[in-house]
Amino acid sequence: MRILLVNPNVSVSITQRLAQVARGVAAPGTEITAVTAPRGVPYISCRAEAQLAGAVVLEMLAEHGAGHDAALIGAFGDPGLWAARELFDLPVVGMAEASMHMAAMLGQRFSIVTFAPALGHWYRDCVEASGLACRLAAIRSLTASFGSVDMVAEEKAEALVRLCEVTVREDDADVVVLAGAPLAGLAGQIAHRVPVPLVEQVAAGIGQAEMLVRLATARGASLRRPAPKTSQGLPPALASRIAHADA
Repeated sequence: MRILLVNPNVSVSITQRLAQVARGVAAPGTEITAVTAPRGVPYISCRAEAQLAGAVVLEMLAEHGAGHDAALIGAFGDPGLWAARELFDLPVVGMAEASMHMAAMLGQRFSIVTFAPALGHWYRDCVEASGLACRLAAIRSLTASFGSVDMVAEEKAEALVRLCEVTVREDDADVVVLAGAPLAGLAGQIAHRVPVPLVEQVAAGIGQAEMLVRLATARGASLRRPAPKTSQGLPPALASRIAHADA
């Protein structure tokens, strides 16, 4: 099995972090290919940046998707997820959607804990889009500034543990999702210090991608590939996909 891990931001170090975690949790025989957005922002933290990143996700899937059995969008807000499912034939998984559905199977109410306040509004949109708003206990974020986004997991680990404890105590969360690509892998390091299950976003995404491939799940009627159309100014691989020239 081959899974394409698409990082929609331009931080190569975050791609490497995501890939390391993905390879550590993947089943034997699963191969992970990780690619980084060619343009964009170091980390996506708002709706506007997510819209831009979603278009880049489609471009990367068109360019790198051939030969892969599934794809994982390596940003917690899942930019471009449903558009990708509509345009491409392989299963496409989002870390946020996968993590929230896993959390919903582990408890009645879950909280999302992250490292930057700006992420909260975008993440709330993702919860509502997933149909799990009634299961959300809270979205909690650190408020203090941080140094490098590449090292925020290490820099803020202690503060994030305390924030997890706060949402369990004050919001009655049964499960906590540690959210944001720069925090990939941290859940596994601090889970023993959090009094409820702590969901690792990459593990949830890879596990769901592998399962969808094994089930050979067909796309639903609402996700049929759009009719062919000409385009202007798009990268060749994406233009070819839109025009059905790759068929």
